[in-house]
Amino acid sequence: TYEHYFVPAMFLPWSTILLSHAALQARERVLDVACGTGIVARQVAPLVGTEGQVAALDMNPAMLAVARAIPVTSGTTIRWQEGNAMALPFPEGAFDVVLCQHGLQFFPDRAGAVREMRRVLAPGGRALVIVLQALARHPVFEALMESVARHLSLPVSAVMTPFALCDADELRTLFTAAGFEKVEILPVSTTVRFPEPDRFVPLAVTSSAAAVPAFTQLESPARAALLEAVRGEIEPTIHRYRNPEVVTFPMFAHIALAGN
Repeated sequence: TYEHYFVPAMFLPWSTILLSHAALQARERVLDVACGTGIVARQVAPLVGTEGQVAALDMNPAMLAVARAIPVTSGTTIRWQEGNAMALPFPEGAFDVVLCQHGLQFFPDRAGAVREMRRVLAPGGRALVIVLQALARHPVFEALMESVARHLSLPVSAVMTPFALCDADELRTLFTAAGFEKVEILPVSTTVRFPEPDRFVPLAVTSSAAAVPAFTQLESPARAALLEAVRGEIEPTIHRYRNPEVVTFPMFAHIALAGN
């Protein structure tokens, strides 16, 4: 579901923007951290060519199983690796470029993960990380997460992890504190388009709340009831952004571009 619904609607557009700032060259060695089902790595592989190297790491074996099953561009290879972003299983200086798309905000130790990115970069290497801007800039997700939090009797902060690293200064400090000498924070935006509007709310709630214990512990009937209640509550908001075929709205992010 992640690969077939969320990747084309949201993660492919973001990946394209991230790579437009990466200036990848043939023969470069690239690491995709928190690769999910691999959209960034699959786009990178033809850019670095047959003489380049692409490694893609995720802690979720199910995501990696999907990634491995998707064909890559002819003549290219990707090394899929299960592992922890806070203890990367690679030697110092192994890569020219480290990329991370919408993953850093989920890491329990963000500072440690950024230090690991720098450790595995060769001299002159660069890291590019993209994270979402503030929840308040995203009315659809704001309505959705406020509703979920209310039904679970939680503060919104407990369910808004995808937007938890929205502050540009906080993002910059993670990279300067890790020892990166040159750090730029670039605001970027795109328009996302989710097909099959009736599927959007249940899939968005389930994916957004996947790390919330109070949600994952619900039995199936209670979870279905919550999804239906949230759908009804946020319908007035969704209605502004939907037609019979698609839910579409702008999204906003920051890219951290950091160099050794």
